[in-house]
Amino acid sequence: MDSALLVHRLHFAFTATFHYLFPQLTMGLALLIVVLKTIALRTGDELYNNAARFWARIFGISFVMGVVTGIPMEFQFGTNWSHFSRFAGGVIGQTLAMEGMFAFFLESSFLGLFLFGEKRLSPIQHWWSAFAVFFGSWLSGFFIIATDAWMQHPVGYEKVADGSVQLASFWDLVLNPWAWWQYAHNMGGAAVTGSFVMASIGAFYVLGREHREYGKAFLRVGVISALIFSVLQLFPTGDGQGKMVAEHQPVTLAAMEALFETGPGAPLVIIGQPNVEEKRIDNPFIVPKMLSFLTYREWEAQVKGLDAFPQELWPDNILLVYYSYHIMVGLGTIFIAITILAALYLWRGKLYESKFMLWTLVLTLPFPFIANTAGWMTAELGRQPWLVYGLMLTRDGYSKTVSAGNGTFTLLGFLGMYTVLGILFLFLVRREIEAGPSAARAAAH
Repeated sequence: MDSALLVHRLHFAFTATFHYLFPQLTMGLALLIVVLKTIALRTGDELYNNAARFWARIFGISFVMGVVTGIPMEFQFGTNWSHFSRFAGGVIGQTLAMEGMFAFFLESSFLGLFLFGEKRLSPIQHWWSAFAVFFGSWLSGFFIIATDAWMQHPVGYEKVADGSVQLASFWDLVLNPWAWWQYAHNMGGAAVTGSFVMASIGAFYVLGREHREYGKAFLRVGVISALIFSVLQLFPTGDGQGKMVAEHQPVTLAAMEALFETGPGAPLVIIGQPNVEEKRIDNPFIVPKMLSFLTYREWEAQVKGLDAFPQELWPDNILLVYYSYHIMVGLGTIFIAITILAALYLWRGKLYESKFMLWTLVLTLPFPFIANTAGWMTAELGRQPWLVYGLMLTRDGYSKTVSAGNGTFTLLGFLGMYTVLGILFLFLVRREIEAGPSAARAAAH
C-alpha cells in the first residue's frame, strides 16, 4: 500500500473514531431525556425533571465536543480525499449539506432553548423543546448514515462526461434500503450507549449512597432501555443489516466470518483465529450450518467463501474485519445477558441492594463505546478495497499531492489536540457527576 494512502486512511480513521465517541452518547441521551421529561409530565414528579436537567448538561458537554471534532472531518474530504470529493461530491454533498443546514441547526437551536429557556416555557413547551433536540440529533444521524450507505451500496446516481457521478434521484438516495437498516442498527447502538451510561451512573450513585433516589431513577430508565435496545440490536436490526451485507457485499460477509471456502451448510464461528496464509481457522469453536441458516434461513444453503472472489477484491485486512465483527457481536451478546439479569433484579426489587449487579453495571460503562467502534470498523474495513463500492477504489480517492510526511504531521497534531480535548471532556463530565442532579436543580431555580 502507498505510504501516503496509509497515512490518509489512518488520519481519517482516527478523527472519525474519536469524533463518534460523542454523537453516539448525545443521540442515545437525547431519547432518554425525552423519556425522563415524559415521566415528569405524566407523574408530576419533580425528581424526573431534575434528572432530565442533569443529563441535559452531560448532553451539552458531549454535543460541544462532537461539534469541535466533527468539523475537521468535513475539511478532510477536501484536504486528504480530494479525488473522492471530486468524484462523489455531486451525490454526497446533498445529504451532508442537509445534515448541517437542517438537522444540526434544529438540534443546536432547541438545545439552547431546552437548557436556558425552561423558566420562560410551560412544562409542555419544555417537553417539546426536548423532543426537538431528540428529533434533530436523530435526523442528523440519518443524513450521515445515508451518506455512508451510498458509499456501501450506491443508488440514484448517474455518471457524467468528466467521470464523476451526479445525483439522479434524491428519493433513491434517502430511501436506499441499505441506509434504513444501517440507520436502525446504528441508532440502536447509540441508544444502548446512552442507556448503559445512565444505568452505570445510577449504579454509582446507589453504591455511594449519594443522590440515591436519582440513582434509582437512572437505573430504572437505563436498565429497561438497555434491555430493549440490546435485543433490538440482535433482531431485527442486526439480522436485517447482515442480510444486506450477504446480498450486496458477499465478500465482506466471508471476511467477517473468515469463511475461506464456498459450500453448503456453512458453520458459524464463535471463537477461532483466522490463519489467512493457510486459509483456515485455528482452534475453532463453531456451530455447524448456523451461518447458512442465519443468512438464508436454510440449513444447507450455500454461502460464498473468500475463494469465490479474486483476491484483489478481498478486504485488505481480513484479521481486523473478523476481530472487529466478533468483538461487536460478543459484546452485544454480553449486553443482552447483563440487562436481562439486571431487569430480573429490578423486577424482584433486589437491584438497589445487589452490590454484584450494581458494580457490574458500573464497570460496563466503556464497553458500548467499544462495541459501536468495532461495528463501524467492521463496516468501513469490510467495504475495502472500495471507497464507493463497485465504483471507486480507495487507492484512487486520496489527495495525490499531499505527501505522507504532510499527512503524518497533521495526524500528530490531531493526536495531541484530541488528547487534550479528551482530558477536558472527562474533567467536565466528572465535575457534573460529582455535583450531581442537585446542582442541576439549583441552577434551574
